[in-house]
Amino acid sequence: MENDITISVKGLTKRFGNFTAVDNISFEVRKGEIFGFLGANGAGKTTAMRMLCGLSYPTSGSGTVAGYDITRQAEEIKRHIGYMSQRFSLYEELTVKENLTLFSTIYGMTSNAIKAKTENVFRILGMENMKDAPVKDIPVGWKQKLAFSAATMHNPEVVFLDEPTGGVDPVTRRKFWEMIYRASSEGMTIFVTTHYLDEAEYCNRISIMVDGRIKALDSPERLKEKYGVKTMDEAFRIVARDARRGE
Repeated sequence: MENDITISVKGLTKRFGNFTAVDNISFEVRKGEIFGFLGANGAGKTTAMRMLCGLSYPTSGSGTVAGYDITRQAEEIKRHIGYMSQRFSLYEELTVKENLTLFSTIYGMTSNAIKAKTENVFRILGMENMKDAPVKDIPVGWKQKLAFSAATMHNPEVVFLDEPTGGVDPVTRRKFWEMIYRASSEGMTIFVTTHYLDEAEYCNRISIMVDGRIKALDSPERLKEKYGVKTMDEAFRIVARDARRGE
């Protein structure tokens, strides 16, 4: 049903002079879906994500995110999404609690809502004893959990995760994905990029970009079946083997 579509993109294109970074891509993402957005460096993932987040205007094509038009309602989109990058987007000198309060304020939450949500986050994550610690002093795994919580404090319809598990160990990555599953089960749409192909197995569907175009889009199981392989790493290598863009 149309009301279940959180992200809709049709013919989305972005050119920089004679260079076409994103070339006529189309796809939809459903409410509560974990959608993996894969591609090698230079494939156009970041450019596409910036357009979906309202940070860059397309050269042509159209799209909506959380019901808002990416060309005409960029500011509304920013208020209805969350964003987390590999660098976690946290302020190292502020405490854990101060970071959550800051991001909640930016997203327009009331003081009462911030207080209630912050206490709930501390309880769920088991971070009650860390709330007054500077972020620079807490382990990277906790920073990762904190950054995800900060990006979703306002219960956005969709959260964009740009390589959120880069540089962390496999156990920590797995625990982070448990947070993703929980958010998805509560109806939040997850749009995630990653260089870890084992993480692609955790997604409901995967798109693979090659040289600015989507070359494959389906569930991990169907993609593996289509290419006659056992892992997403193998499937990715087959799809991307003719890529012309370098690192």
